[in-house]
Amino acid sequence: MSRFWHRKLAVLVLAGVLLAGLSFWPANAVAVREQENSKVDPLPRVQSLQHLKELLEVQNYDSDIIIRGRVAVAMDAVAGAQAMAKSTADYSATNVQVEGVDEADLVKTDGRYIYQVKKDIGEVLIIQALPASQMKVAARIKFDQSNSVPCEMYVADNQLVVICNSSINIRPIDYPLEGKIRILPPDYRYRPTTQVVVYDITNRTNPVKVRELELEGSYLTSRRIDNALYVISNQSTYHSLKEDNLLPRYRDSAIGSLFNVIPLDRIAYFPDSVYSSYIIMAGLRLDQPQQEAQLETILGSADNVYASETGLYIATPHYIHTPRLVPNDRELVRRYEDKTQIFYFRLNNGSFTYSARGEVPGHTLNQFSMDEYQGVLRIATTSGQEWWRDQPESSNNLYTLDKELKILGKVENIAPGELIYSTRFMGPRAYMVTFRTVDPFFVIDVSNPKSPKVLGKLKIPGYSNYLHPYDENNIMGFGKDTIELKEPWGTQAYYQGMKIAMFDVSNVASPVEKDREIIGTRGTESELLNNHRALLFSREKNLLAFPVTVMEAVNDAGTRLNYRSFAFQGAYIYQVNDQGFTFKGRITHLTNDDYLKAGDYWGRSDRNIHRILYIGDVLYTLSDSMIQAHRIDDLEFLGSLSF
Repeated sequence: MSRFWHRKLAVLVLAGVLLAGLSFWPANAVAVREQENSKVDPLPRVQSLQHLKELLEVQNYDSDIIIRGRVAVAMDAVAGAQAMAKSTADYSATNVQVEGVDEADLVKTDGRYIYQVKKDIGEVLIIQALPASQMKVAARIKFDQSNSVPCEMYVADNQLVVICNSSINIRPIDYPLEGKIRILPPDYRYRPTTQVVVYDITNRTNPVKVRELELEGSYLTSRRIDNALYVISNQSTYHSLKEDNLLPRYRDSAIGSLFNVIPLDRIAYFPDSVYSSYIIMAGLRLDQPQQEAQLETILGSADNVYASETGLYIATPHYIHTPRLVPNDRELVRRYEDKTQIFYFRLNNGSFTYSARGEVPGHTLNQFSMDEYQGVLRIATTSGQEWWRDQPESSNNLYTLDKELKILGKVENIAPGELIYSTRFMGPRAYMVTFRTVDPFFVIDVSNPKSPKVLGKLKIPGYSNYLHPYDENNIMGFGKDTIELKEPWGTQAYYQGMKIAMFDVSNVASPVEKDREIIGTRGTESELLNNHRALLFSREKNLLAFPVTVMEAVNDAGTRLNYRSFAFQGAYIYQVNDQGFTFKGRITHLTNDDYLKAGDYWGRSDRNIHRILYIGDVLYTLSDSMIQAHRIDDLEFLGSLSF
């Protein structure tokens, strides 16, 4: 229940930031794009400051969560996976959702060097990884933490791309105070920006900065496809600012060092979906550092983002407001019909082309709720559990949409009363995990997009937060074990330790959980359950590893509903095949003193392992304080490097 309310609260905040329009910048791209996409109706554009204010006033009246002079700030959707990108090189890649579409992460390797973002001290390290017994820091890139904090990065050939959270200083309107009593709006003096810094690392010991791009707004997500980088930020509008500060800004070193204001007539909107926030999308060519970035500015914001090699899909909550009378007090209230709007952009070498817009009932969970296959978008949503209903009951759905984002087919009312905890699309099939008291694992046929159907299901204790393909007949699930207890209000499920499972889906009508492993007890957590990039998996090496914080029962005191005592933090390593998992061992960076001092609880530490990778036959574990190297076969210690 708490999971639902947290999710709904986040969606409510995001209700004020729905996607609404598109503009092209620079201007010479507009005519070309509209000719290429003649089937798409031209989008209206903001014509003046007064026009913008009128649009925002209408939105403020309708939204119920925005008050005059203040705007609800868009929450960062972190997106929020690796189909495990295949590589001819013998080193691991970031776990991404779509092969060929890279995602930024804290750690990368090119097979010779390891690159690591250290947020705690505002540095990026370039580490010589070979030989493992003689690792050393080849270079340190330092950032001014008062202005720029590195958060993620990419490595492509001889280029290193660092994405930072930054800010700019904007002067708000000076309000006269004499003779008036008024509530002043917040001081928006510092506005968040997303900074992209590109380095030439041909000489790994001497990185050279070659490009900078800075966008107003909080960093949402990014993707890299070959030499093209796409970055998205969310930026609230600020009614209390002067005209020249009301509009979003950007800075591109390819055209100068100063910030440029994006003009009003380059901001577009959808007439029936106007919300007081901007989404700023930037595309740039990494192999052409002197080429100006392609910007597209939207009056709106984004929730979840999915990218294929040729297109970008943005999903955002869309609430339809309709009045109804409450029988008890006859007071007019608002009813929110939960829907998701989807916006599709074609991608081509660093440029965006707006192509289609669609809508489906319900809301998405994360980027894995969407997938494109043979020109068809598949999307999974949960709907129906609105808090204003007397007897709310959720249901889950899967929709297929064509290139114009019109619904082709659907399966609705899957697992009534439950919520989607994970979805994974694999070719002509979809796998969905819902949960309330047990974990129904559904196999859905989407080979005929006009007639998707549930083929089979399996009900087992626990749930999976993340699904990862092993092969076409087996899929791995990572989540939590659960127990059921009878309470006065009914049967209630309580989560326990971390669970990993191997599902056999060769018989689609009757999927089987062929193997399972339970790690720890109640309170055990892993970043993998919220961030797919924390997983290391290689089918060729029969290797599976992830970071985990383990809680164990030290005695029989208490019940299984009590959180247990801290026992371990580090990497769990398994040998894996199509039959299941064999535990190989675990690696920690904590010292004996750390464990003695920890007691029952363990918090954040610079020695917490957060990523695992391999180069050849060596396994590397990384924390903010060190890197360790172990042989994959027997986990024999080979060397370490402290930072």
